Amino acid sequence: MVNRLFAGAAALALLLLSAFAPAPGKITVYLIGDSTMSVKEVKAYPETGWGMPFATFFDETVTVDNRAQNGRSTKSFLAENRWQPVAKALKEGDYVFIQFGHNDEVPTKKSYTPEADFKANLVRFIAETRAQKAAPVLITPVARRKFDAAGKVEETHTAYAEIVRATAREQQVPLIDLDRESQTLLQQFGVENSKLLFNQLLPGEHPNYPEGKEDNTHFNELGARKMAQIVLADVRALKLELASRIVQRAAAKTVDPQAR
Repeated sequence: MVNRLFAGAAALALLLLSAFAPAPGKITVYLIGDSTMSVKEVKAYPETGWGMPFATFFDETVTVDNRAQNGRSTKSFLAENRWQPVAKALKEGDYVFIQFGHNDEVPTKKSYTPEADFKANLVRFIAETRAQKAAPVLITPVARRKFDAAGKVEETHTAYAEIVRATAREQQVPLIDLDRESQTLLQQFGVENSKLLFNQLLPGEHPNYPEGKEDNTHFNELGARKMAQIVLADVRALKLELASRIVQRAAAKTVDPQAR
C-alpha cells in the first residue's frame, strides 16, 4: 500500500514539474546558400526559393533568417561579407543551414570555387557556427532537372555534392542529402510532369515572363514547397531539437453534406 502511495505521489510530482517546465527559448535558423534557397523579389515570381515555404512550418519560437542570395558560391558569400554578420549574430541554440555548390562548381563563373577551397569554406562555416554554440547543418546542392534519353534523372552535382557529404562525415555534422532526395522526387514525377516543379512558363502565361521561361534549376511555388518538405522530413529524421518546433496543425474535419 505504501509503495502504491509513493508511486502515485512521484507520478503527480513529475506531472506538476512538467506543467511548469520552462518554454523552449527563441532561436534563429539562418539559411545561407544560393538562388535555389533564397527569397525572391516580386518581379521574379513565380520563381520561388525553397527557403520561403520552409520558414512557414515553425512555431513562434523560431525565426527563419534567409540570407541566401542568387548566384552566390561559398567564395563570393564570404568575399561580399555576407557570412560574417551571421557568425557575429549567432547565439547558443541557433542553427545554420548551409547549401552551396550550384555556383561553386561552374568554372566559367566568377563565383567558381576550386574543390579544395569549397571544402575549406564549408569547414569555416562549421567551425565559426560551433564557436557560438550554434548548430551547423550541411545540405547538398538541390538537383537540376536533367534526364537522359531513357528518362532517367542525371546527376549534375557529382563532385561538389560528394565534398559536402565527406565534410559532413569528417566534421560530424548533420547532413541533408537534398541532391539525392530531390533526384528521387524528380524521377517519381518523370520527364514531363517534373516541369510542374520548375519555373517553366509558356509565352504570355505570366506577366513577369511575357516571352515565356524554360528554367530547369529554379523552382515555382509547388517545387519549392516539395523541396522544403524534404528538408523538414530530414530535420525530423535527424532528430534535431528543431523538429520539436515544427507546427503541428490538426487535420481539417470534413463535413458530410448528407449528415443531419
